[in-house]
Amino acid sequence: MTEELVGRRVLWGVGSPRTMRAHWALHELLLPYETEAIESRSGETQTSKFSVLNPRQKIPVLQDGDFIIAESAAIIAYLAEAYGSGNMRLVPAGQRERARWLEWNFFIAMELDATTLYVIRRHSGLAHIHGEAPTAVECAKSYFFKQLGHVDQTLRAGGPFLMGDAFTTADILLTTCLTWALMREVPVYDSCHAYLDRVTTREAYRKAAAANASRSVHP
Repeated sequence: MTEELVGRRVLWGVGSPRTMRAHWALHELLLPYETEAIESRSGETQTSKFSVLNPRQKIPVLQDGDFIIAESAAIIAYLAEAYGSGNMRLVPAGQRERARWLEWNFFIAMELDATTLYVIRRHSGLAHIHGEAPTAVECAKSYFFKQLGHVDQTLRAGGPFLMGDAFTTADILLTTCLTWALMREVPVYDSCHAYLDRVTTREAYRKAAAANASRSVHP
């Protein structure tokens, strides 16, 4: 770790739905932090300075004093468990509720993000790098909508958030996937549109969106 980072809370990364997750969690928890506004595919993640922090050369990365963590889902889970308290925990307290929270986090990160949305991203917006694959893109869109059916059922049957009345990191993950999907013209359920109307009015969301804005956006 470079000496100038010791004792500071720094979030590296702006401009994408995944970096938005970390900004949002920090604002929900009212944690002061600095931003290093580097972007993916800009060359800024390839520098020796950043590679010391994350040898995988991916953003976001959180440097919290002497602790460094990457991967957006892991960052927001760490923040929730380290700093959540009172009415703003971002993670359930009960054992079974926490297990359900983990289930949602893993489901969203894998089935909605990695398995579908990133396939669409790779073979449409980044087709010049990864090649065009229109069949894979259409199949991914269909699979996303199918898997989103579980979200639809949950939202229609329960409270305003995935875990009922409690806003958690699972909602941060889901919201960024839904906004990402809409940017890519992937259909979502009416219940998801209503859900987005609720969560995107949160003050922390608006502040995080401003912090995550950059000279160019890579959805």
